[in-house]
Amino acid sequence: MNYLATHVGCDDCGSSDALSVSVNDKGETWSHCFACGTNTKMSEHDDNFRQKHTKSAKVIPMLDGKYQSIPLRNLSRDALKAFGVMITDEGGVAFPYCDADGKVTAYKVRHDAMKTDCTIKGDWSKATLFGQHLFPKGGKSITITEGEFDAVAVYQMNGMRYPVVSIRNGAQSAIKDCKDNYEYLDSFETIVISFDADEVGKQAATKVADLFGAKAKVVKHRQPHKDANDYLKDEMIKEYIQDWFAAEVYVPDGIIEGSKLWEEINTPAIKASCDYPWQGLNALTYGIRKGELVTFTAGSGLGKSQVLREIVYHILCKTEDNIGLMFLEESTVRTAKGIMSIHANKPLHLPDTAYTDEEFRDAFEHTLGTNRVYLFDHFGSTSIDNILSRVRFMAKGLGCSFVVLDHISIVVSSGDVGDERKALDEIMTKLRMIVQETGIALLIVSHLKRPDGKGHEEGAATSLGQLRGSGSIAQLSDMVIGMERNAQHDDERERNTTRIRVLKNRFSGVTGPACNVYYSHSTGRLSEVTQDEDL
Repeated sequence: MNYLATHVGCDDCGSSDALSVSVNDKGETWSHCFACGTNTKMSEHDDNFRQKHTKSAKVIPMLDGKYQSIPLRNLSRDALKAFGVMITDEGGVAFPYCDADGKVTAYKVRHDAMKTDCTIKGDWSKATLFGQHLFPKGGKSITITEGEFDAVAVYQMNGMRYPVVSIRNGAQSAIKDCKDNYEYLDSFETIVISFDADEVGKQAATKVADLFGAKAKVVKHRQPHKDANDYLKDEMIKEYIQDWFAAEVYVPDGIIEGSKLWEEINTPAIKASCDYPWQGLNALTYGIRKGELVTFTAGSGLGKSQVLREIVYHILCKTEDNIGLMFLEESTVRTAKGIMSIHANKPLHLPDTAYTDEEFRDAFEHTLGTNRVYLFDHFGSTSIDNILSRVRFMAKGLGCSFVVLDHISIVVSSGDVGDERKALDEIMTKLRMIVQETGIALLIVSHLKRPDGKGHEEGAATSLGQLRGSGSIAQLSDMVIGMERNAQHDDERERNTTRIRVLKNRFSGVTGPACNVYYSHSTGRLSEVTQDEDL
């Protein structure tokens, strides 16, 4: 393929210099825009375009010209001559490109030293990086620039001592050009990347740095300089050399040098956003923190939802944050009355509970009436995508710092999820991402698998291994809290006492039995008790 023109304006996307025109092996002329990706075959009726942007499709292996400085760019004759850059008889600037054997195979000719319009003369397909033929493999360092003028500028500012090359077609071709010449570039101990300071250049620099890993360094240009030649034009050679020597070793996203963490670690430990209603649980967990995913689990019918209601009411009393409630096994009215009951110290949801209008209204005003509680009226719609979107909306759209989801097992047990284990993996992974994205404290409920022998309904101890699914619940939760109660015990005290156990604790690492809470049928409340306490 022979290039007839590069850095031409594109009519499709409006780019001023992303289009190139070339002739393929069949003699067909095509244009390609590196910005929008549009390919267009040039017909015989495109004479105006050809006359404007191309000279000839004929391969020209050599080009005559003269060596001289370019004052507008402060580029010296010696530096330009070192790269074989000549001024053509028409006043253009010709940059020689060599093949792997060091022979000139093509020229990129800029029609004006201060513009980007270019024409390619010769066999561009064999061209290596600009300047590559000048510097043998295996040196200590090499600098890669985004353009030929920048390469000459860096070479000149560094006293014409250190190897410098340029990619061939701007930032869009950076990664391809570097991959094509990977063996050559990788032979150097250090690879300094000095691309343009615009967004496209920064992205290209990151991709190239990723290619070479720890041996890559990226120059950060100080404003208002876009590229290396800008430094030279402004006679800020000393400043560029400082920035060049200060280029930092590239570190991929997600890797942080430990020495740079002093400010972050020299701060007090994360305090709880809110504590739990029971001191025994606080002693092990240090409370509830925003940005954590906490899973509550127990056997069927053992009061998981009531535990969550106590925690919700406690958050309402202890914070000023908004709370989102998604109790999927009950109506919004049942959820609302459950929260109100805790404030009233009466089970308002039961038909035989006596209360006054004033008591009922007071319970409403101090819970639902605070304008801080948002409930999800699911109408039976519990698809994974629907649940996830509502959690995110509660966090971002309604400003909820705490969201309760009771329970994820009902989401993945619906008939449209297919494999339940995979569905659990999917929802837990996405819930974990929402927590990271929004910084909320997400409290979820999950069911347990039935153990061998005595069941959870008869007081069997909970464990991480009994969590339903593939293990993603245990892996992705910051805290897992189990609840145990013998709901069939003959003794009324035992029958209504729940042991709360911390199964996983990423914050402090402390696990084990935390506290016992007793449910009073007369008040509808869960109160922390000791084993020998009179009830």
